[in-house]
Amino acid sequence: MYAVITTGGKQEKVAQGQVVKVELLGADEGSDVTFKPVLIVDGENVIAGGSELNEASVTARVVGISKGPKVVGFKYRSKSRYRRKWGHRQKYSVVEITGINK
Repeated sequence: MYAVITTGGKQEKVAQGQVVKVELLGADEGSDVTFKPVLIVDGENVIAGGSELNEASVTARVVGISKGPKVVGFKYRSKSRYRRKWGHRQKYSVVEITGINK
């Protein structure tokens, strides 16, 4: 059984027991969070909309916070002595999926 959840403007395919990195949630480590599923597949049954999907939820536990890869940007203009360098490193919440409720 798996589900597709929406978080942080992105969709993620998850199954029970899976550990997933999602956009930073602002929840404390060890706390429980719930996600609204877009799709639930249980063997041959597929729930993709309607009242059954409104009642469904995916529960997860926040394991910790992780950092993504370092991104470095650089601007340069020749003959004008213009150089600008900047960096960014995105933070993610690491969650473990504890249950998919239909």
